[in-house]
Amino acid sequence: MTDQMQGRVLDPGHPCQTPNFDRLIAEGVRFTRAYTPNAVCSPARASLMTGLLPHNHGVLQVTHTGEPDQNVLRTEHPHWAQILQQNGYRTGYFGKWHVEHSESPERFGWEVTAKAARRTELTPENSGGGTPKAPVIGNPSFHHNQPEGYRETLLYGVTDMPPEERGCGLNTGRAMEFLDEALQGEAPWCCFVSVLEPHDPFVCGREAWSRYEVDSLPLAPNAFDDLADRPGLYRKAARTWSGLSERQRREAMACYYATITEIDTQFGKLLARLRESGEWENTIIVLTSDHGELLGAHGLYTKNIGAFEEVYQIPLVISGPGLRKGETTAARVGLHDLHPTLLELTGCHAEPARALPDSRSFAPVLHRAEAEADHAAGFAEYYGGRIHLTQRIVWEGDWKFVFNGFDEDELYHLAADPYELTNLAHDPACEEQLRRMCRLMWQKIIDTGDRSLANSHYASLRLAPYGPCLAAAPEQATASTTPVPPSGAPRDQADG
Repeated sequence: MTDQMQGRVLDPGHPCQTPNFDRLIAEGVRFTRAYTPNAVCSPARASLMTGLLPHNHGVLQVTHTGEPDQNVLRTEHPHWAQILQQNGYRTGYFGKWHVEHSESPERFGWEVTAKAARRTELTPENSGGGTPKAPVIGNPSFHHNQPEGYRETLLYGVTDMPPEERGCGLNTGRAMEFLDEALQGEAPWCCFVSVLEPHDPFVCGREAWSRYEVDSLPLAPNAFDDLADRPGLYRKAARTWSGLSERQRREAMACYYATITEIDTQFGKLLARLRESGEWENTIIVLTSDHGELLGAHGLYTKNIGAFEEVYQIPLVISGPGLRKGETTAARVGLHDLHPTLLELTGCHAEPARALPDSRSFAPVLHRAEAEADHAAGFAEYYGGRIHLTQRIVWEGDWKFVFNGFDEDELYHLAADPYELTNLAHDPACEEQLRRMCRLMWQKIIDTGDRSLANSHYASLRLAPYGPCLAAAPEQATASTTPVPPSGAPRDQADG
């Protein structure tokens, strides 16, 4: 599991060099529409472990930004590692946890653990605590220093410290020790390797950096999006990076991709050890990330502000005994859906078994292509980070709807507009599609017990295009999935 890795870096022909990831794709199933249920670390990771959406597991923001009595993980539902452990599995967790305040994976089913090899937030002087430090060479690098009054921080840089001495290498080494021991035993095992990279600041080694021709890296088609018809908050956030030159944008991309290449190399060591042991054909292997990275899309970096695909689409590749090999699927599945999927694939069940309305197993998709049609919709929720806000995201087929409780909503047709440059939320031709997406949103909110939003009937809180009662009403029309060109006409303010 990587941290903040775009799903698109695994696309065929992408400039990011990932030979070991590519080999896994050739032997497994890649999900091109996998998504995170939340745009930041802790809520997404807690959803992975519990199979619950954030409003049900209780971790709504990253844990270190609040007091210990805030964003507390609820423990009524067992984590999938606990269930594996109950079924005789030896379990090991290595690297970043960031699921709940105690930072104690052993409380949740992980028998052997190792804390993350922490990476300091790098300053120009490389000051601050934490180990290991990765001294950044002066060029190339970029530091944020605007607006006045904010601490200067690093966006990207290059170091001479080898990856084996940094986070991804140290965590991989600890996992290798566990793997060597587990492979000698009789018990089934589960090894979770959680690396901190390629999370910003994008700090890569000199050798990996040298593999990329910076000036040849293509900027995304949405790199210079003016965000004119999107929430004002997006434009406000974009000011931080407005001074980046095209060369600096490409340098940031090169550092980000080079970091992923380093992760790929470390991942390859684990895969090689598994092959040497003869257990490759008897092992389920999962590659994923907690969320993505904007990387200059729409003029933005990192995540938090902007419900765009670069953040919500995550890498997901799974291989294992009896699963389809070398295939790509457009089935829409969530990171939290891994909870029931892994339990089904391993034949492990909780006692007593309890279905979770928030997630569902996609194991059938891994066995047969015909099951893909049953996985067309997705749902995510966001509560902000330090800056509080409300967003809900709904996918169905090629359509995507973003309910922004703080500003204008968004509607995109991803097949016709994969870079989300045209907001159709106010297009009269898309009115029935907007209504349908709202209906799907409210149905998910009600089904999963999100009582706060489900009860937002109070007069001043009627901020969605259509209200919760739509979920109980019969559909009035079947919306088309054919892309409709925007008319530019505003939607009738009396609607909804």
